[in-house]
Amino acid sequence: KMLLGRCIIMNKVDLIEEIASKLNLTKREITLIVDSLFETMEDRLLKGEEIKISGFGNINVTKKKERKGIDPNTQQEIVIPSTNTLTIKTSKILKAKLNKNK
Repeated sequence: KMLLGRCIIMNKVDLIEEIASKLNLTKREITLIVDSLFETMEDRLLKGEEIKISGFGNINVTKKKERKGIDPNTQQEIVIPSTNTLTIKTSKILKAKLNKNK
């Protein structure tokens, strides 16, 4: 979504408010659910497990290899250490919905 040429970002508070409104539950109840959901997902990802959510996509941890780079300040070659990052692969269903009006 765009507003005045800027991308609108939904944060955790916005998510909680929208779900609370849709389900007619309190923000406190939804906060407990959302916190539990994120905590559970984080625990599973830290164990190296993949999360598959039907109709949404797959979330997993991928390891970026160590690589060479250039320090922009000194122009010297540096080694960028390996890191872990999250990868989200969108489901076919969600991808189709995202591209429906194109």
